[in-house]
Amino acid sequence: MNTDKIFAEAIANEYAPKDTSKVVALRKLDRRAKAPANIFAYGFGLLMTLVLGVGMCLSMQVIGNGGVLMTGAGIVLGVSGIMGVGLNYPIYKKLLRSGKEKYAFEIMQLAREISEAGE
Repeated sequence: MNTDKIFAEAIANEYAPKDTSKVVALRKLDRRAKAPANIFAYGFGLLMTLVLGVGMCLSMQVIGNGGVLMTGAGIVLGVSGIMGVGLNYPIYKKLLRSGKEKYAFEIMQLAREISEAGE
């Protein structure tokens, strides 16, 4: 097996012009199927990371007045941030699956047309 040849072909295919509108449409459909899950994952992950960080700062008395109430609030915020970060990936997978199911028929049909035209 000549791995150099396979590698070279893969690189060449990456730079080959993709002028066919079907290939471009297939890429757009793929992005459209995955975009809501990606946007949610990045946004929710960022928000929960900030909640976790604020909770840690409050519980370690970096911010706030250092009272028992602020420490308790920091622990609650930190735990909720950890739970949010932990739930981010399962929610992402569910959103991605639903996005793929929504566009599966169109993507499969277009991919079949492209593969049949290439033969």
